[in-house]
Amino acid sequence: MARICAICGKGPRVANLVSNANNRVKRWVFPNVHVMRFTTPSCPNGKVMRGCVCTKCLKCGKVEKVI
Repeated sequence: MARICAICGKGPRVANLVSNANNRVKRWVFPNVHVMRFTTPSCPNGKVMRGCVCTKCLKCGKVEKVI
């Protein structure tokens, strides 16, 4: 499963892991995404969708979690 947010499109990034000796090694940084059922305020009739949503989209109110 792809670790990409269905709302904002946020995905994995590449960053450097820097040691005390300033050696740099590439590493992956993954966003905090969760698979859940959700609705969006802009969606008509409150249609329920399922997908990966990052916690930032959930926190700022772009989606509403459906239980």
